[in-house]
Amino acid sequence: MEVVSETCCFDGVQGVYRHPSKATGTEMTFGLFMPQEAQHGPVPILWFLSGLTCTHENAMIKAGAQCWAAEAGIALAYPDTSPRGHGVADDESYDLGLGAGFYVDATQAPWAPHFMMESYVIRDLPDLIMSNFQIDEDRQAITGHSMGGHGALTLGMRHPGRFRSLSAFAPICNPMASDWGRKQMTAYLGPDETAWSAHDASALMADRGFDGPILVDTGAADSNMDLLRPETLAQAIAARRQQATWRLQPGYDHSYFFVASFMEEHIAFHAEALWA
Repeated sequence: MEVVSETCCFDGVQGVYRHPSKATGTEMTFGLFMPQEAQHGPVPILWFLSGLTCTHENAMIKAGAQCWAAEAGIALAYPDTSPRGHGVADDESYDLGLGAGFYVDATQAPWAPHFMMESYVIRDLPDLIMSNFQIDEDRQAITGHSMGGHGALTLGMRHPGRFRSLSAFAPICNPMASDWGRKQMTAYLGPDETAWSAHDASALMADRGFDGPILVDTGAADSNMDLLRPETLAQAIAARRQQATWRLQPGYDHSYFFVASFMEEHIAFHAEALWA
């Protein structure tokens, strides 16, 4: 693992690191904030999954999470959104290929050799972080924005017992019925739609739910509402009687100004579960 940078931040350390990934077969870069408490022993960790076109940097720089994580004594991990580098498949559009891994393990050419983002986020990167930093692997939570909200919801439900709490900012809730989903699921997983439901948050909620608390915020002025389809997740939550708080925030859009505005509440939500 290569140290790209380490910077003092709220009495902790904001680091950026590069490493060869077994899952993607490429070099991957990630951000990791470690609070001051990690100098004395293992701390809980919150994973933040970013959205379309993003890298590890977007949330790390724009979300304003380090202040609240330092106060709560929890680490923050910022994975990249896709593999990158020579020989990695790409597409001309912004919503497929580089920066658009959708947190699935691709089964179709030309994506399958490298686009193994579920394996990367669930196994590869956690193994590396747990081996090199003071992290309590029994105290993990996950959140994300937009495509990353989709990833947080689906990975949280697909891996029961892994995460104590789950939240999302403006998540893509029903990719099987959205242009932010059908295109990518076809490319990465193939045309058989029966394989898609295992990566659709609304379908997963209806099928299995989550074994812990959930918090979902979406801006009521989000211009992408028809692509996000939050009502499908709300209906599935209600039908399942899932422990969850689902909110539409008046006046807010899809930007990181929205994310930063509610980050303190999301960190506090996860801290309560992580330190319980």
